[in-house]
Amino acid sequence: MADYDLWSEVQSKTKQLDYSVKELRKSGTAYAEAEKAYKIKLRETALRLRSQDMAVGMISMTVYGVPEVAELRFKRDCCEAVYKANIEAINAIKLEIRIINEQLSRELGRPGLGTGAM
Repeated sequence: MADYDLWSEVQSKTKQLDYSVKELRKSGTAYAEAEKAYKIKLRETALRLRSQDMAVGMISMTVYGVPEVAELRFKRDCCEAVYKANIEAINAIKLEIRIINEQLSRELGRPGLGTGAM
């Protein structure tokens, strides 16, 4: 019966992994879109500041403090955090599956429980 429980756990973790990979695609796309919006606003703002005769050295110090740029950078950073958390979740699920599979192999490898082949 323990073998069946372990196998059910592997199946459950595999479903979680499939879902997590789909979510990674969504969060990766959101991250890329946020990065794009941020970079465009950053460039537009730097060019606007330059057209207002701001010194080039001051632009790099000023542009990140412009509220619109700062907000887009914050959104980009949040999307990046979600994306990276999804990657870590996928890695954790893969590790859990590996551990369960190893346990299942040990269970099946004992005399009387199975052939040990998977």
